[in-house]
Parts: sequence; structure tokens; C-alpha cells
Amino acid sequence: MQCPIDGTQLVMTDRAGVEIDYCTQCRGVWLDRGELDKIIERSAVAEGGSGRDRRRDDDDDGYGGKRRKRRDSILSELFDF
Repeated sequence: MQCPIDGTQLVMTDRAGVEIDYCTQCRGVWLDRGELDKIIERSAVAEGGSGRDRRRDDDDDGYGGKRRKRRDSILSELFDF
């Protein structure tokens, strides 16, 4: 399959059981049907909830202190090329 952006041949890789097609030139990522659903589902399970009610990760906790940084999400593991 070719990249819709620049016509380069896409490379397929398996990340956490999800097949991801990506372009080595423009770094675009394409998912087949159902793969985004798998990623969202696994992300919600890894976060311990639905993932919809998470607060934004800011440095300031609102009380003059620093908020602890969150560990990387499953998305950063999947899309780290």
C-alpha cells in the first residue's frame, strides 16, 4: 500500500497486537478498520477507567505546587517509531 500523502511504500508493524501502517518519509500513520477501536479499548483498560474524564496534565496543580507527571500512555508506546 502506498502513502496517500507522498506515495512512499507504507511499512506495516505490529504494536501491542495492533497492526499499524506508517510512512517512513512523512511519518503518517494509518489504521485499518477496527484498529482504532482496539487502541482506545486498550488505553481505557490501561488507564483504569473510561479515559473520557481524565484531567489535562499541567505542571501547576493550582495550589502553587507541581503536579507529578503521568506515566506514558499506551498511545505513546504504539506510535513510537
